[in-house]
Amino acid sequence: MPKVLISDKLSPAAIEIFKRRGIEVEFRPGLSPAEVRAIIAPFDGLAVRSATKVTRELMEAAPNLKVVGRAGIGVDNVDVTSATARGVVVMNTPYGNAITTAEHAIAMMFALARQLPDASTSTKAGKWEKNRFMGVELFGKTLGLIGCGNIGSIVADRAIGLKMKVVAFDPFLSETRAIEIGVEKVDLNTLLERADIITLHTPLTEQTRNIISRENIARMKKGARLINCARGGLVDEAALHDALKVGHLAGAALDVFETEPATESPLFGLENVVCTPHLGAATAEAQENVALQIADQMADYLLTGAVANAINSPSVTSEEAPRLKPYMALAQLLGSLAGQLTAMQSGALTAIRVEYEGAAAELNRRPLTAAALAGTLAPLLGAVNMVNAPVVAKERGIAVAETVLERRGDYHTLVRVTVESNGQQRSVAGTLVGENKPRLVEIKGIAVEADFAPHMLYVTNQDKPGFIGRFGMVLANAGINIATFHLGRAQQGGDAICLVSLDAPVPEAVLREVRGLPQVVHAIPLAF
Repeated sequence: MPKVLISDKLSPAAIEIFKRRGIEVEFRPGLSPAEVRAIIAPFDGLAVRSATKVTRELMEAAPNLKVVGRAGIGVDNVDVTSATARGVVVMNTPYGNAITTAEHAIAMMFALARQLPDASTSTKAGKWEKNRFMGVELFGKTLGLIGCGNIGSIVADRAIGLKMKVVAFDPFLSETRAIEIGVEKVDLNTLLERADIITLHTPLTEQTRNIISRENIARMKKGARLINCARGGLVDEAALHDALKVGHLAGAALDVFETEPATESPLFGLENVVCTPHLGAATAEAQENVALQIADQMADYLLTGAVANAINSPSVTSEEAPRLKPYMALAQLLGSLAGQLTAMQSGALTAIRVEYEGAAAELNRRPLTAAALAGTLAPLLGAVNMVNAPVVAKERGIAVAETVLERRGDYHTLVRVTVESNGQQRSVAGTLVGENKPRLVEIKGIAVEADFAPHMLYVTNQDKPGFIGRFGMVLANAGINIATFHLGRAQQGGDAICLVSLDAPVPEAVLREVRGLPQVVHAIPLAF
């Protein structure tokens, strides 16, 4: 039974989802980092919000960890690089709090435009400073969106409803999508120069860090207002303070800060600044949504292999997972065979190509290719799985290619894995029998029909009389039983392949004896 640790506050409904689906769950919020490290070892999953820091040290103490689920969008508190290297899937919930965060940005925009916080404080103090709090209308103003993904597009929709003009800077926003949601796509400088109000809705990356820099603040329209409900670190807070102080900007509203909790800041002393303590997702609806969503996603992954909203792994929907599972097994087994054959030869692996034909070509191929890569690299490099295999291949300069063949061959589906090392290519191909049983059908262009077994022996031999008898006698004398025996050859009298499944691994002494037979070129033990 999979085990999940919830180390931050999460809705009780999420706990019930795990239990209902047969997953053992422990709810332990409020633990110190050392306390989490002390208990994490047996858990398969870790569900967090923003309090728990999922560091490399924490993951090193979690040998069984398979998935980290972040109930929310940002994964700043998760070392995604270390997770990927260890083959741990990192999931988030990008949609559960989108409306709530967008509404908070709109609320901040109104608060700035009408000076609502200060007006409220003044009125409660018994003052009636009607002339002091002169506001501005939002009608007809230009709103600049930096980031126009899920949350940004919701903000755009609400702003258009307020009869505002909306311009957006987002490298990933297509012209078609911009027209569809009613915004004008512009470059960053144009947005800075035109927008009366700028709101940020982009993740914090090396490319977006300090995107509102001192230089970019100087480019902003005099009297403009800035809103950040996205991530701390997107804004140069010292430069923002200076621009507000001298009146270049009319106001700013911040829900996030570079250092959190933000207990002190020069910005707090300015009247034209509205601050909230990271409340973007703080509604009852959002907290319930993200908790339920992350529980379902983690349960799906641990029970069925379905991957949703993963930061570092190909997505597999719960509907796809049952159909993809046998194909992923086939791809992994073929990769493992190719990797084991390559591991016995000298020379670095330089390229891996995965070909899909028939039914396999019509599927979601990213997880299949990841499975093939994992299978190929594991015999060569050790702890490699679907999550870290693409990264490992890239780091080692291994070229990865995926090919779809339109033709229909002898099999209803076919997957072929070809590896290149030391200037040589080796390919293996397989199919599914009865829709779910992987079967090998080809090795190095030679037809060989064989099922995969835990213990196998692969022999390349010269196609000459007497080999089968001598080979069988060596195994018989060693007391090794042959379960299945498969033969194939390229041409009469040329190279042939013998693939046998055995009841037990071949001892090294027996392997040396097989390799010493006159017709044997190679003899490689295989394990699946």
